[in-house]
Amino acid sequence: MWIFQRFADCVRSAVVAALLVVTATAGAAPPDTRQALIELPLEQLLNLEVYSASKFTQKVSEAPSSVSIVTADDIRTYGYRTLADILKRFPGLYVTYDRNYSYLGTRGFARPGDYNTRILLLVDGYRINDGIYDGGLIGTDFNVDVDLIDRVEFVPGPGSAIYGSSAVFGVINVITKKGRDIGGFEVSGEVASFDTHKGRLTYGHRDDNGLETLLSASSYHSRGKNQFFPEFNDPATNNGVAQNLDHDRSDQFFTKISGGAYTLEAGFSKRTKGIPTASYGQVFNDPRSETIDEQAFLNLKYYDKLNSTLEMSASINYGQYKYFGDYAYDYPPLTLNKDYALGRVWGGEVRFLETALERHKLIYGAEYRDDYRQVQSNYDADPFFSYLNDRRSRRSYGLYATDEFTISDAWILNAGVRRDNSSTDQGITSPRIAVIHHWSPQTTVKLLYGNAYRSPSAYEKYYNDGDNTMKINPDLKPEKIGTYEMALEHYLRNDFRVSGSVYTYRIKDLINLVRDPGDDLLVFENTSTADATGIELVAQRIWNNGTEWLTSYTLQKAEDGVTGARLSDSPRHLLKMNLRTPLFNSAWQAGLEVQHISDRTTPIDGTVSSATVTNLTFVSERLAKNLVLSASFYNLFDENYADPPSLEHCDSLDRCLNGITQDGRSFRLKLTYRH
Repeated sequence: MWIFQRFADCVRSAVVAALLVVTATAGAAPPDTRQALIELPLEQLLNLEVYSASKFTQKVSEAPSSVSIVTADDIRTYGYRTLADILKRFPGLYVTYDRNYSYLGTRGFARPGDYNTRILLLVDGYRINDGIYDGGLIGTDFNVDVDLIDRVEFVPGPGSAIYGSSAVFGVINVITKKGRDIGGFEVSGEVASFDTHKGRLTYGHRDDNGLETLLSASSYHSRGKNQFFPEFNDPATNNGVAQNLDHDRSDQFFTKISGGAYTLEAGFSKRTKGIPTASYGQVFNDPRSETIDEQAFLNLKYYDKLNSTLEMSASINYGQYKYFGDYAYDYPPLTLNKDYALGRVWGGEVRFLETALERHKLIYGAEYRDDYRQVQSNYDADPFFSYLNDRRSRRSYGLYATDEFTISDAWILNAGVRRDNSSTDQGITSPRIAVIHHWSPQTTVKLLYGNAYRSPSAYEKYYNDGDNTMKINPDLKPEKIGTYEMALEHYLRNDFRVSGSVYTYRIKDLINLVRDPGDDLLVFENTSTADATGIELVAQRIWNNGTEWLTSYTLQKAEDGVTGARLSDSPRHLLKMNLRTPLFNSAWQAGLEVQHISDRTTPIDGTVSSATVTNLTFVSERLAKNLVLSASFYNLFDENYADPPSLEHCDSLDRCLNGITQDGRSFRLKLTYRH
């Protein structure tokens, strides 16, 4: 559509013109504690502080991105069960679920075989993306219970100038609660559809000396329901019904201890998931088919204010990721094929925040990462036969600097650059520049440009299962993206906010999972380019009685840069609405959420239809002292819809899925006791 090209041209021109204006006005004359978001009047939202956009605290209105936030209150009010549920709320984000993993799409981009590698996922600033697949787990496999989340900050757009690899489409920072937020013991229990149960025990405390402790353990189990796949509807394969293969179990442990200048965090999670889709050429309806994901991390942080103008932050961390996959095949004799991956990494970072120069806020630092063990193996269990036993390591480091220059009361220039080097890739430089103009007390305009990159993962370069379904490509190069964006936020009145952004980007050397027509094997290749242009609009109003209405609309066009073909799993339209309101003299609170996603194409030239899903949650904290009760109804109107499959969703008879059906109407009842 011509409108997308016009928008793209306008964004590029506006960014360049604004840089010239800022340079010309550089001599102009120069021109404060965090509260629960739900308690803030809407006119104060521009003064909220976020951290993730620049690695230092700044107002939302001054951040070099259109930052969005979901709070603990939002999580409770709308009955969000996983991080994936939370992320669906953000403008421009959508989630595809293949009944094993949840995949995040953003700005029209969600490619087959992408384990959330193009979004950098953080927990309190610590990188969670693993060292084998570079993936960020966001479903029941995420390693922090959602009840422990204080807020989630989403920073859309390229973030490599601050964070390095993987921050291609944005950064998600999950900020956890502190001991004081719990203030004793919490016991929580849930029952839900599909024979689902969950329990959590949490302790949090802050003593008189300022030492804060948080300890939490939780366990989740769901039997799931039998899944029907019409593509496999044959008497020889149980008429397309996968029985007892949608089961899901996860266990999580998290602790956070802080005192003085130090904060220590540790987490562990293990999740086991049945595979009902017979992916990667498996025998359909075989009960042995499942995957296990196990994560552990330890992160020690230090902060000190060295003098009145210089602050230092440092961290040292360790992470481990394990993957086990059991795949049932029918080649003689009937055997169980096993996948195994182990990634161990340690690293550290030191950064400084300098304010000695008037009107300048300078942050600079260095980061080191050592993926000292990257193991991938694939073998048949009985009789034993090894197809892959790959062992590698990778070291990388980055140097970065950003300057926030307050030119005048109305103008801010934020410019940064990072240089990354590694033992496997050539050095990459990632710049970012933002011009922020406070047009009036009610209106802020941001003009943004940035580059980002993603290094190929060990899985993408070196995974091979004996050329049964996949083969290696050690010549993969990093992919790179350049993004232009213009954003505007305006207050129509003190309780009504509207905002919008228009963006355009191009990805070069795109890493994509394709099927080689020469041997019919899956392989990752740098396939040409991808281009996209889009518009995101948001409106929000808060009434005096606590009622809040939030809606967003996204129009996007993402296509192959050479052929012009629409990218698979790329909806043109996203429409979201959230409404919360008190009921029965505020004894209850209701949270209504409606999300619409337009039709999407699949990698095998099919289409899944558009869908509108409605969720409704009721919450009460007044039934009894220290007791919180919530009841949630998901897919309230029982919408029948499906998500696009990936290329690996073909069974042993070479029958491929055209769509993966999602859950119909379901419920959850949750009870939390605090003492």
